[in-house]
Amino acid sequence: MGLRHLARRGSAPATRTLAGLPGGIVTRRRGRGSEPEDVRLWSEGDDRRFIDRNATARTGQLHVRTHHDERDRAVVLLADFRPAMLFGTRRALRSVAAAEALALLGWRVAADGGRVGLAVASAGAPTVLRPAGGERAMIAVTGALAQAHADALGAESGSLTRAEPPLEATLALARNLLPAGGHLVIASALDDPGPGFDELLTLLAERIAIRLILVSDAFERARPPGFYPFALADGRRGTALPTAAAPAGDSAEARLADYARRGIAGVRLDVETGPEAYAPLMERLDAVL
Repeated sequence: MGLRHLARRGSAPATRTLAGLPGGIVTRRRGRGSEPEDVRLWSEGDDRRFIDRNATARTGQLHVRTHHDERDRAVVLLADFRPAMLFGTRRALRSVAAAEALALLGWRVAADGGRVGLAVASAGAPTVLRPAGGERAMIAVTGALAQAHADALGAESGSLTRAEPPLEATLALARNLLPAGGHLVIASALDDPGPGFDELLTLLAERIAIRLILVSDAFERARPPGFYPFALADGRRGTALPTAAAPAGDSAEARLADYARRGIAGVRLDVETGPEAYAPLMERLDAVL
């Protein structure tokens, strides 16, 4: 809830909100909506249905009226709260950073007249909210995010020792929430998403717009060499020598480039930088939704 001011700061939306759905968003693109854009002289190829009778009668020359394109923007936010996301070495857990980024983006979409829904992947039952518009809907989304995260933290500790639940099941649920032409935004580190995740994601990208927020902890990008203590959920403790980390940002950027080749644009989210740094990234991501 406290991130609303960041979402609104410096906001210069490319769209203008209208009352009612569908067609509640008027874009800068010209199309066949009901909101007038301009009146100009008729030219070969223009649709005669849009002849402006008043301008034609007044000037004695055929004039046509152009219109803004209208669309109903529905966005589903997919938050990954599986056990591997409940990890962090700077400022916050990766799961918290994912929720902050999605909340910032959600507030921007809601303020611009769009509809926002939610799907949360966790070790337990997924949380699902159908897309709805207005501030009340976004309040429900933030409340569901907070509750789902609390449930993930309070889940059976033994779940941390098992394999990650696959992310593709929640991905399929999120797709079912979206109408044709909808948008899906995934915030995750994509640790062990499941054997069918990439294939399903590529198939869905042909039908809906998908954007990726790849969450990255500083420890993953550059960690000092040495032995690190650890504690398991069952009470066992010890020390381990992790494998060398990839050069800072290389792994994340390579993954983003790979997804971009499939038509899935994304941004890297560094946990340690915080919401102030996330806001411009979410503004950029919002511009392509």
